[in-house]
Amino acid sequence: MASSPRSGPPTRRWRSPTIGAGWRERERGWRRMSVARVLVFAGGDPNPPEALAGLPPGTLVVAADSGAAHALAAGRRVDVLVGDLDSLDEATLAEVVAAGAEVRRHPAAKDATDLALALDVALELGAEAVTMVGGHGGRLDHLLANVALLAADAYAGVEVDARLGPARLSVVRGRRSLVGRPGELLSLLPVGGPAGGVTTEGLLFPLRDATLRPGTTWGVSNQFTDEPAAVQVAEGVLVAVAPGERGSL
Repeated sequence: MASSPRSGPPTRRWRSPTIGAGWRERERGWRRMSVARVLVFAGGDPNPPEALAGLPPGTLVVAADSGAAHALAAGRRVDVLVGDLDSLDEATLAEVVAAGAEVRRHPAAKDATDLALALDVALELGAEAVTMVGGHGGRLDHLLANVALLAADAYAGVEVDARLGPARLSVVRGRRSLVGRPGELLSLLPVGGPAGGVTTEGLLFPLRDATLRPGTTWGVSNQFTDEPAAVQVAEGVLVAVAPGERGSL
């Protein structure tokens, strides 16, 4: 089950001495703000317009390091900035701080990526759903780690989606409805082991109580026929990837 939204601000176990001047005012605002969904802006390449389309307004924003610049470029105000901040320029940091964000600065030598720290902040805030924006482009190892991270057991109680450039990704545990245009591609990929009891609705190549195993391509390049489609998994975890019109990440 998803954790319940909390009525107060996040528990601050450790905080950088760099704190936005408007933090107390923002803290009071959080008491009135729904944290049903948290947007987590990651670093990586700039986000194309399709990655930003349809993001819910008024949503609490957590930025992972240089993801703060992407959040500002999208017209979003950063509520919490987390990471070692080695990829964020001083001007952007100053802008985020002046707008009242809480800054949680970590040492560069750490056991988690900045994105992992940001996702943990979202859990701490009591998010029931998380949408990651960015994290594509750049290093392949970072991209693969980001996808594996989104499907990790630590976030099993949260509905997890991502906008990775032109692509959309949804983590499927149990049953998920997925939005896509008829004819749009959708691939279903097992993560961390076999995904059993996979049943689909609204896809061109239906699956009925199927088992998708890592290392196979059975679930690649299906297509939407209805909007929304639905994917159900009885055991295991899938990532559902709609690669977008550009065709690849």
